[in-house]
Amino acid sequence: MAHAVVPSKRKPKPRWQRRKTARPAEIVAAALEVFVERGYEATKLEEVARHAGVTKGTIYLYFENKEALLKAVVRETIVPAIAQGEQTVAEHRGSAADLLRRLLLGWWDLIGETSLSGIPKLMMAEAANFPELARFYYDEVVTRGQRLMGGVLERGIRDGEFRPVDVKVAVKLAMAPLVHAASWRHSFALCTREDFDVAKYIDSHLDIFLRGIAKHRE
Repeated sequence: MAHAVVPSKRKPKPRWQRRKTARPAEIVAAALEVFVERGYEATKLEEVARHAGVTKGTIYLYFENKEALLKAVVRETIVPAIAQGEQTVAEHRGSAADLLRRLLLGWWDLIGETSLSGIPKLMMAEAANFPELARFYYDEVVTRGQRLMGGVLERGIRDGEFRPVDVKVAVKLAMAPLVHAASWRHSFALCTREDFDVAKYIDSHLDIFLRGIAKHRE
């Protein structure tokens, strides 16, 4: 005698559960696009919601306001790139010059060549109008990045590879050309026909900078 198949009492998980879990990341990704394109002040949460495929009310389930959303964008995109640089420093066993080159090229690969390159320009453009946001970015990104780069320069000086320099000033000099290149992508590159070979530009910068701080052997 055939027995009837008894359906399992375990209910299948609703399909929306996975989607719900992914929503914060999707909102952050959409916010990054809109912030970079529109700027902080001009960005409307309705537009972010439309890009993310959710309602405006859904954004408020995860983020208190627009300021909290921008902070989440920074913490979930830029900050991990710095953390990756810190890991590179911790694991590096070669020269300080090679390490510095790896960090600068890595910064360009992770930030300069991606949509994240619009964030530094955005923060500088909005700093006067939103000083609290600028301070947040300075504390969590700029200061941490400068400390990372400064440690590499101090290592090179300590090991006799670099000549004594003002480390704070040298860090700014090392990073400024990359920030300039990133800003160019979101400004003049949109309205000029100038051929800007970024790879050649960064390679020339590294050559000049590293020669400038190298300790010359007598």
